[in-house]
Amino acid sequence: MTPPARQRLTILGATGSIGQQTLDVVRRHPERYEVFALTASSRWQLMAELCQTVRPRFVAMSDPAAAAALRNHLAEAGSQVEVLSGPKALADLAAHPDADTVVAAIVGAAGVRPTLAAVEAGKRVLLANKEALVVTGSLFMDAVKRHGATLLPLDSEHNAIFQCLPDEGVNAGVERLLLTASGGPFREFSTADLAAVTPAQAVKHPNWDMGPKISVDSATLMNKGLEFIEACWLFDVSPDMIDVVVHPQSVVHSMVAYRDGSVLAQLGTPDMRTPIACGLSWPERVESGAQRLDFSALIGLNFEAPDLQRFPCLGLARNAMRAGGTATAVLNAANEEAVAAFLAGKLDFMGIPAVVELTLEKQASPACMDVDAVMEIDRQAREMACQLIKERGC
Repeated sequence: MTPPARQRLTILGATGSIGQQTLDVVRRHPERYEVFALTASSRWQLMAELCQTVRPRFVAMSDPAAAAALRNHLAEAGSQVEVLSGPKALADLAAHPDADTVVAAIVGAAGVRPTLAAVEAGKRVLLANKEALVVTGSLFMDAVKRHGATLLPLDSEHNAIFQCLPDEGVNAGVERLLLTASGGPFREFSTADLAAVTPAQAVKHPNWDMGPKISVDSATLMNKGLEFIEACWLFDVSPDMIDVVVHPQSVVHSMVAYRDGSVLAQLGTPDMRTPIACGLSWPERVESGAQRLDFSALIGLNFEAPDLQRFPCLGLARNAMRAGGTATAVLNAANEEAVAAFLAGKLDFMGIPAVVELTLEKQASPACMDVDAVMEIDRQAREMACQLIKERGC
């Protein structure tokens, strides 16, 4: 029997946490996967290492200066990898006809256009860039249907729901979707304690290995808010059909409740390689490298309701989804600017939800018919947020 052709992958955001863990899974199955292209923003030294070990055909750096440095380094090393430059290059590689699957792992709104380019090229898209759906919503899902793309979620919570749903989707007796949240490192902090949180504390997630931006989002519960919005679009459900429950152990990754009283849950150790392996191999299963769950060692599984008074970002995300239009794009843009300011020491921790809330109040969020219009709203919201950050200070 002739072995199946290897799946050719383009990884958007290859130097980030999800990109690195994707490459770890891929290395375990050289007979199944080959890396066609890698993209990143500015970390050209790490990309240079990947060019030597992974040997992609193309790489692209969105930062032109980083691309030039990488190109010179590879030329001196005698590498044949072709280096492309600029944001458009990322979109071009995402749509390249020689790639089968695109792993969308760019953090933030920067991932919207390349992820959408992969969808419009009809690719199999493994989605870890939740902002693509948060920012463009129905435009993105309409493009998936129109171009015949295959969309598989890589976020652990959405991947868990995907695994627990029947083939017929939510219309087959589903009552509710239950998104779990770890609660982050400050779950038991008082309001006074939260006011004094530092960036060094916020990036130390108790369970997951993530980048700084997502770690801060987890600490504010905005990450769960963005996942709430993403789940509405991915599974075509109303906001009222999704609940968020805090589960500190991060063993139950999410659940689906059915009308007969049954609740199906997907469990596993908190390791992103599990949903990544699921997405890469679906509908088959492959070894991920993740540690197996030892039930005899589990002390207990706890669940509690989120506290929206101490962690208002989750409520802001819910309200933005209910408001419609481009409110979720405004929410995301303001949050990205606020988190960047917090990490730079220019904004206090509780200033993040404050800036997001004020931006939502002050920035118009009309419905938009194309991505360019949505990205203009994104730009305006960022300007508004930056002004509010400057006024608040630290």
